[in-house]
Amino acid sequence: MGNLGCGCPGSMAKVIERPVNDATNNCKAASELRQWPVQLHLVPPAAPYFMNAEILVCADCVAYAMGRMHQDLLKGKALAIACPKLDETDTYVEKLATIFSTNETPHVTVAIMEVPCCRGLDIMVREAIQKSGRDIPLETVIVGIDGTRRN
Repeated sequence: MGNLGCGCPGSMAKVIERPVNDATNNCKAASELRQWPVQLHLVPPAAPYFMNAEILVCADCVAYAMGRMHQDLLKGKALAIACPKLDETDTYVEKLATIFSTNETPHVTVAIMEVPCCRGLDIMVREAIQKSGRDIPLETVIVGIDGTRRN
């Protein structure tokens, strides 16, 4: 593992060793995606797929790190993806608050990576729920860089 010497610990290069499992090569997982678009910048707050839907606000990297993300997190939910480090996030809190307040959102899950920069997405979702004026249950899922759920 190389040391970059500075910057975000989440940017440090690391090889994740995995055993070879030929059985997984024959499995085809079905997508649980129920809508398009998915990027938070692009989703319309009044889209019909948000109406009365549980919502998953997911950091971009989660889907790549967590092999069963569709089955374990996305199934039955509307999705908005974002990266708190690389996106222009100025409008995210307001947009999420609008989605939560106008669509009778019953539950929100936020899924983030364990790296420090990802925590910003959890903070934005919490602020948006507060700003929405609704008391919406929130679950935060933290995923390790090896793809395992940390909580």
